[in-house]
Amino acid sequence: MSAEDLEKYETEMELQLYREYRDVVGLFSYVIETERRFYLANDYQIEVRNSTDGEVFFELILRDAWVWDMFRPARFVKNVRVVTFKDINVEELTKAEL
Repeated sequence: MSAEDLEKYETEMELQLYREYRDVVGLFSYVIETERRFYLANDYQIEVRNSTDGEVFFELILRDAWVWDMFRPARFVKNVRVVTFKDINVEELTKAEL
């Protein structure tokens, strides 16, 4: 497989992922972004924790979620647990009027 073929494949996968996102975003209440992933979820919880050496980290629990990751075979997940020392951004989505 050439570099050009690989780039074309990745572009197609990203386009397919975007289309899936566009189709499912209306099913979720929150957009949650970490340093490694982008999630859609209907419920979340963030806990601030302290490590044994005094560093602060965050534990993020998501329920009923969708993961933006083109290499995952299944992007819908029932529960997700993320532990991070980085920022977590949460945005509540507005539901479109019927």
